[in-house]
Amino acid sequence: MNREKPELLAPAGDQEKLEMALLYGADAVYLGGPAYGLRSSSGNFSRDGLRTAIALTHRQGKKVYVTVNVYPHNEELAGLSEYLQYLAEIGADAVLISDLGVFSLARETVPSLPIHISTQANTVNWAAAEAWHKLGAARVVLAREMSRDEIREARRRTSAALEMFVHGAMCISYSGRCLISSYLTGRDANRGSCTHPCRWRYRLVEEERPGQYFPVEEDAQGTYFFNSKDLCLLPHLPDVIESGVDSLKIEGRMKSVHYVASVTKTYRTAIDAYVNDPAHFAVRPEWRAELDKVSHRAYTAGFFYGQTGAGDQIYEHASYIQTSVFVGVVEAYDPVTGWGLVEQRNHMKVGQEIEVFQPKGDTFRQCIEELQDNEGTPIAAAPHPQQKIRIRMRQPVMAGAIIRRPLVREES
Repeated sequence: MNREKPELLAPAGDQEKLEMALLYGADAVYLGGPAYGLRSSSGNFSRDGLRTAIALTHRQGKKVYVTVNVYPHNEELAGLSEYLQYLAEIGADAVLISDLGVFSLARETVPSLPIHISTQANTVNWAAAEAWHKLGAARVVLAREMSRDEIREARRRTSAALEMFVHGAMCISYSGRCLISSYLTGRDANRGSCTHPCRWRYRLVEEERPGQYFPVEEDAQGTYFFNSKDLCLLPHLPDVIESGVDSLKIEGRMKSVHYVASVTKTYRTAIDAYVNDPAHFAVRPEWRAELDKVSHRAYTAGFFYGQTGAGDQIYEHASYIQTSVFVGVVEAYDPVTGWGLVEQRNHMKVGQEIEVFQPKGDTFRQCIEELQDNEGTPIAAAPHPQQKIRIRMRQPVMAGAIIRRPLVREES
């Protein structure tokens, strides 16, 4: 039995990540321009870059949503109307907005440009979703704090298209609206400049004992009691899809190319498998293993089945875990000679085992038996960042394939 597929929405922090998201199966991408987004430290896109990105995406029959989801102060509103007009002119499929004032300006300035209400707007009930829809919003991104049952009720009681996060980092905040960074560093997370202080080490100070620092679940490395696990709803995909949401969103505009490719393909494969044959769907071990290969924190279902608890936080460390190291991207493959042209991203050498993860087809492993530089000279290792090298491949590979090596114990 065929069912309508929810959209798979992937992050595109820069041009390369955009291309990877599209190549590995995203239906749509979200990205930021030179201003008004909440990821000021990611690559983002210039105005010309936005035009190029939208044209590229539309040629593939896919969509681009541009973030305009800051909470601006008065002086930051100058130029906003002109920027919104530019986004409409170059064909953005929607803008993501949090602030009611920005929403109002967009409705007045570019009434034909669809508006998606960002998760930063903290929509945690059906009434809010329907209110935004009546004001003119095409879609509402639901707060991460909503449970499965609440999402189902929202689907029954609003005509708005609904979007939800299914994978990625979470922080100690209310749907991403956090004040810790602003208080501690003067850099406002709600205006695109978060310093991620929820990942810092902390000790407890009692009000009447200044200067006395008390441990809280502390080990030798410190205490991390604001440190959330990462969201992963892949094991619960049937419940997610059956909740009736229209779009499944992957967090991570600041994550790596490897992350974008791996997570996008995994969810693409799983969504397709469920919609095409829900009666026989099962989460495959290799899908779970794939999500472990990218840099991440331990996974949690977040609020999807109810309130979170101590088990959804990490108190022992602030480090990431992963089972593989991203070492290169295939740029071209010569089927006559069997050589693959690779842009190096991490150290490689003859004798290492590598894994090839492709947009289509199965992942395979092989040993690096021969390496050449770009001029064809044999080399024993490729130590230089973004060096162009050639690897003799044991089977054909696609352009855009990810090359990685298993993470050995001393690297962990």
